[in-house]
Amino acid sequence: MKSTGVGYLFWLFVFIGFAGIHRFYAGKWVTGIIWLLTGGLFLIGQIVDLFLIPGMIERANINRRLQNAGI
Repeated sequence: MKSTGVGYLFWLFVFIGFAGIHRFYAGKWVTGIIWLLTGGLFLIGQIVDLFLIPGMIERANINRRLQNAGI
């Protein structure tokens, strides 16, 4: 199970130059690459993600449960 706390910890990586790591953690590879290359969509997307992280992590956990169940 993925943790929302870890997602927020990865979000903080923007302050050391690694925007979008939280999106990789949530399984959103394409937008993770976009965030990484554009500095979190010029920090606007990074700020919006503060509110979106819980939903992204929950969706990632649901998808993992469905994969493990074979659905």
